[in-house]
Order: sequence, then structure tokens, then C-alpha cells
Amino acid sequence: MITEKPVCLTGASGFIAAHILRELLANGYRVRGTVRKKPENYPYLLSLPGAAERLELVNADLLADGSFDKAVEGCEYVIHTASPFEINVKDPQTDLVDPAVNGTETLMESCRKAGSVRRVVLTSSIAAITDEPENNKVYTGNDWNTMSSLERNPYYYSKTLAERAAWDFIMQKRPGYDLVALNPPLVLGPSLSPALNTSKLMIRDIMTGEYPAIMDLNWGFTDVRDVAKIHRLAMENRNASGRYLCTAGTLHMRDLVGMIAAAGFTGYRLPKADLSGKIGTALITLLSYTKPKNVGKYIRTQIGRTMNCDISRLQRDLGCDFMPLEKSVIDTVEDLVRWEHLKTT
Repeated sequence: MITEKPVCLTGASGFIAAHILRELLANGYRVRGTVRKKPENYPYLLSLPGAAERLELVNADLLADGSFDKAVEGCEYVIHTASPFEINVKDPQTDLVDPAVNGTETLMESCRKAGSVRRVVLTSSIAAITDEPENNKVYTGNDWNTMSSLERNPYYYSKTLAERAAWDFIMQKRPGYDLVALNPPLVLGPSLSPALNTSKLMIRDIMTGEYPAIMDLNWGFTDVRDVAKIHRLAMENRNASGRYLCTAGTLHMRDLVGMIAAAGFTGYRLPKADLSGKIGTALITLLSYTKPKNVGKYIRTQIGRTMNCDISRLQRDLGCDFMPLEKSVIDTVEDLVRWEHLKTT
């Protein structure tokens, strides 16, 4: 489905977006990526194969009306990844909700005015599905997070409001293009830049003693290379529609630590004490009140819970497979070492 018209990719410098950019260029697409600084500040994007011939970087601001007008002009397909991702912030409304929601609405309006756009692919999150998974429930694209707020898991709240804003825009404005939303969990894998994203920061923290013990935590993971491919497939496949959960599976903290240890990464402060039983969970829950507010609430809504997802619709419509979680975890650790985010003690 190669088109002469460029694909617009917002937030092109981000962890996921950079891999989407590489995926698009590798498949012959022209790309117009939005960034916040001058293009020369992103050598890792400009040096990608095909970038010299088929990449244009333009400036855009999530909070500025009309900021995406130039970026989407003449485009048939737009992939919107730009959104803040932080767990502990001083002002959730200003730091998370406003840029996430206003940026999405600004982008959608720019696409409507362009008149050329046929589809927007939105990078949402499992955070828009739930912030406190029920162990006996299997989640699908029909589920929405209704529990988060500015006080409770504000990052989850911002992702939920941003995706709802996108769907509301489609329903109310009837803009002439369709919307596909992708909802991945924590995204791992190698980085194309030295920046440390929040998901990989968690792995680093596990290896540097920030987690003093193994807790009853289960995380959903997907590799960034798979996420990038899924974005391209969601753009290309005419039958794609609605929301897609994009998870390769879940790992208990105990298994995650075991994978890293078995791979021979010595000299790091991996947790050894196992507090994943009932008594340990009660203790961790109590100690969570000594952590920064949003970190503590995150722990209390996640401990002892597993996110079970039905991805059959994703596999049926887009026909994608996922790489093994162990490979993704080990590749992540190797990448942290390569960028010197991890140093032996």
C-alpha cells in the first residue's frame, strides 16, 4: 500500500515513534515526523536507512492550536504517538492531562481541516482499558478505564481521556477519516536514542536496588519492534477498526528477575528476598504509603493483580505475531548497558 503521499508521524523522536519511523522507512514510505526541536537535534532519526531520501522533520507543539496543520497537509495516514508518560508528576492536570487531551484534539482537528486524511492510528495504552485489573476477567477492546482520576493514577487518567477525546471527535465531528486505536502495555526493547523511557526505567530500577524485594506484581509487556509493526499494519489494513489490545503476555516480577539473572547479568542489585506471598504483600502495601503519592497508588492498584487480555481480534485482523518475552527482556537489559544506563556495582 505504498503511497507517494507522506505518512505523518507525531512525536517522532519518542521511543515507540522512532521504531515506527524505522518500520515505515524500511517499507518504502515517505514520512513527515513532528518534533519539538530543530531537525539536527535528532541524528538518530536522520541517520536511519531511507531517511535522507524520504524523511522530513517539522516542528509541532501539543498545546498550540493548529500546530499540526503543516504536518498533516496532504497526508492520507497519520500516526499519533505524541503524549507524555510519567508516573510521578507535580501537577497532573498541567503535566499529563492537558498535553495528552489537547494534543489529541488539536491533531484530530488538523486532520479534519487537511481534507486528505483517510485514517488516524492512535497510540493509546492499556492504561485506557483499566488501572486495576480484575484477576478473573479477560479484557478486550470493549473495556474502558473508569476508575482513574487526577488523584488516582493520573497517567492512566490522561491516556483514558486522550483516547476518549479522539473517539468523541470522530462521533461528533464526522471528519471524513476513520480512527484505529492501539492499546499496548509496558513496551520494552532496544532504543534508537540514548533517552531512557519510563518502561525501561522500571527494568533499570529492578536491577539497581530500587525494588528491594520481589513483590506480587505482574506486568504486561510488548516489544517495541512488534508495536512498530502493528502500527504499520493498522495503517495499511483497510479492515482494521476500533481498538486493539497489543500485549505479548504477562510476567510476574519473580520470573522477570529470574530471566535477567539466568542471562548472566552479574554485578547488579537484583532483588533476592521474595515478598510475593500474603504477608509480604500486606507489608509492601503498608510501605507504599511512604512512597511518592502517585507511585504509592500505582503499587496499591497493581499488587496481586494480573491483566488477562484477549488479543484474538488483533491476530485475526492484522495477522501479527509477537517475539518471545524473554528475548525482549534480555534485549532491553543489553540496551541499557549499551547506553550506559546500567553500570555494575
